[in-house]
Formats: sequence, C-alpha cells, structure tokens
Amino acid sequence: MDNIWLHRYAVLVTASSLLLVIAGGLVTSNNAGLSVPDWPLSYGKLMPAMEGGIFYEHGHRMVATAVGLLTVVLAIWLWRGEPRRWLRWLGAAVLGAVVLQGVLGGLTVLYLLPQPVSIAHACLAQLFFSATAAIALFTSPRWKQAAPVVEDSGWPPLRWLAVAAPISVLAQLVLGAAVRHKAFGIIPHVVGAMGVTVLVFVAGISVLTQHGAHAALGRAARLLMAVAFLQVLAGIGAYISRISTADSIQPEQVMVVLTVAHVALGALMMAASLLFAIQCGRHVRRIAPV
Repeated sequence: MDNIWLHRYAVLVTASSLLLVIAGGLVTSNNAGLSVPDWPLSYGKLMPAMEGGIFYEHGHRMVATAVGLLTVVLAIWLWRGEPRRWLRWLGAAVLGAVVLQGVLGGLTVLYLLPQPVSIAHACLAQLFFSATAAIALFTSPRWKQAAPVVEDSGWPPLRWLAVAAPISVLAQLVLGAAVRHKAFGIIPHVVGAMGVTVLVFVAGISVLTQHGAHAALGRAARLLMAVAFLQVLAGIGAYISRISTADSIQPEQVMVVLTVAHVALGALMMAASLLFAIQCGRHVRRIAPV
C-alpha cells in the first residue's frame, strides 16, 4: 500500500522550503542582512528582541531551523520506510544540502556578506526547494501508477528541451542572485530572462501541441508556462518599483513585496522546470523521424 503519509509529509517539507526562500528574500529586500552580527546565536541569545531588521534576520534563522528539523525527519523516514534505494539517497542528499545551507548562511554573517558565499547561499536554497518538490513527486500515488509512454520524432527533441529548461533556469537564478547581491549590473539578468522565457514556452508549447492529452506531461507543461508568465510580470514589477523608490531612505513596501514575489516565483520556476524534465524523461521516448 502506498505510504500516503510520507507523501503528505514531503509536501509539507516542500511548502516549508518555499517559506524559507521567502524569508530569505525578505532579509535581502529589507537590507537586514547584517542586522544580527553573530552566528549561530543572535546577540548571544536564542531569542533576541524581534524589532527592526532583527525581525527579518532572526526570523529567517528560525524558519531555517524548523526546515532543517523537518528535513531530518524526512531523511530518516525515507531511509527507514522507502524501498527505492535511489530515493533514500536523494533524501540523504537533501539533508546534506540543508546542513550546507546553514553553514553558508553562517559564513555570510561572519564574513560580512561575501558575494560568492551569498550568491551560493541563495542558489542552494532554490535547489533545495526543487529537490524537496521532486521527492514529493516521487512519493506521490500518481508516480507509482503505470507510466504511459509517448513517442517524439520532432525537432528539437522534447527531452533536449526538457533538460535545457532547468539548466537555463538555474543559470538565470545565479544571475539574479548576483544582481541582488550587487556582484554586477542587471543587464545580463534581463537578457537571460528573455532567453529562458523563450526556451520555456517553446518546450511547453511543444509538449502541449504533441501530447496535450497526456495527463502528466500536459500538467507539467501548463504549470511551467504559468509560473514563467507570472515570473516575467513580477520581474518587471520588481524592476520598476526598485527604480521608482531608489531615493527612499528605507525600502518601500511595494518594492519589497514585488521583489520577494519575484524571488519566490524564481524558486517555483526552478522546481516546475525540474518536474517538467522528470516527467518528460519518464514519459517521452525518442524515435527516428519518418
């Protein structure tokens, strides 16, 4: 019998991981990165006064701690109750990722926001969220059902597009993190966004036109394109709001909301592109064109 509770718990961990991404985005968007100058404690305490930037910085640490504990339980549950060996090791890898993420977060504080570490910290958070989403998919009842396979003879091959999608989204996330941490200007990120958007829609439309009736492929393609559309809108809104509030002494609320939404949708797009690639790899078989 399917372990439905393991799947539901994996969904909970995935949702909490997205909340952690949002909490991290709030820290950066509110310029609260060094509001707490020490680590792992906060001003030498487990619970400092939650005021000003401390609210965002220490709040982020609290969410990270909760996600870490949830991930420990998930890894143990997979190791003890999951018969698929590769999935047990994926759970162990996710646990290792959350530990590394905590170390990187501490280094950003101790070394005063070094750009390479801060960028790595931001990108690993996105990858961690995507990995938990994949575990939620692998433990779902639908995944354990018979997988109908479709044939692909078009060009470019759907599997190529499916693999290119998460790779390009990850590259774009690196560019976005570099912009947020002031490693370089926004132009590469904007150019990359246009390229990634075109690629994602080409991949999604190719699936829908050829295999739109296939439940898993159609669902993955529509999800990916919907998130990409919202991400473009949020990116434009975040850029305009940042320019229009550039002279403000404190970050304006509209800029914070749009920027954090852009970060969260970036994480969702990374996860959606990974799930899209997984479904294409499972359900699409390449045949020679006639």
